[in-house]
Amino acid sequence: MVYVDDLLMTGNNESYIASIKKELGKSFEMTDLGYVHYYLGIEVTQHPKSIFLSQKKYIGDLLNRFGMTECNPLSTPMEQNLKLTSIEGKEFEDATKYRQLVGSLIYLTTTRPEISFAVGILSRFMQNPCEGHWSAAKRVLRYLKGTQDLGIKYTQVDDFNLIGYSDSDFDGDKETGVSTSGYAMSLGLGAVSWRSRKQSVPADSTTEAEYVAAAEATKEIVWLRKILEDLQVKLIQSTPLMIDNTSAIKLAKNPKFHDRTKHINTKYHLIRHHVEAKTIHLRHCSTNEQIADIFTKALGREKLEDSERCLDSPTFLQIKGGNVDT
Repeated sequence: MVYVDDLLMTGNNESYIASIKKELGKSFEMTDLGYVHYYLGIEVTQHPKSIFLSQKKYIGDLLNRFGMTECNPLSTPMEQNLKLTSIEGKEFEDATKYRQLVGSLIYLTTTRPEISFAVGILSRFMQNPCEGHWSAAKRVLRYLKGTQDLGIKYTQVDDFNLIGYSDSDFDGDKETGVSTSGYAMSLGLGAVSWRSRKQSVPADSTTEAEYVAAAEATKEIVWLRKILEDLQVKLIQSTPLMIDNTSAIKLAKNPKFHDRTKHINTKYHLIRHHVEAKTIHLRHCSTNEQIADIFTKALGREKLEDSERCLDSPTFLQIKGGNVDT
């Protein structure tokens, strides 16, 4: 992996890696820094059977930069059921400062998926932020103040499977009537991909919103399967996609519903193709087990803690604390 002049190499053959570094050194001036500990703001803690990724220093720098070092921590990144609109009080006096904060938070979602929904909402008001938007952004910092040690832990496993979770929040944006899609992908015991995103068109039902979200998750699954194949890891079995809406599952499996869904953009019907091609198979899960729920709405403390407990289960994504030995 290369970013400008920073090169990161990985593999399971150390002698081969050493030979590559030697060859590169003949053509380029290079400094070998050994095993990675810090890369582009991401802290890497390696153990024989696990790797832990976090951004604790980045969070500390962020709190200091925006004068929030001594702030009181909060237990959630966004007030439960908060629905921000384009008008939230007076216009914020320093729009550039708001954009800088939100931009910094976007990069933080690299290792902190649980703030993705809050950051996604805040990013919708970059052009003309108001005082209420700034207050909501500072709340995310207050949450980070008390959770600086969190990150993502990847544990060595003998066998791993790709599992997807898809969810939506119907009519989440009260100004436009547009829903929010969320998905999360787990490979083995670690989160490898996640997204919280505003849908491009309004949905006229919960089923349609869930169907659109599932279609977006399907595209991500297809992409991840191709990447794994490039890495010589070909998945034979179809990938399960967990959805908590039975109507959306039926819609994807049964073409007879097509007459009732002609208004849905054709691109979203690709999910049917991949179900028939056995690239994916759809499974129903209860709302309490829906990992992607955290990417579609602002959860209260109790629900957030329940979601974090679910994330600790081997069948779900894992977000762990900073002590990678536990």
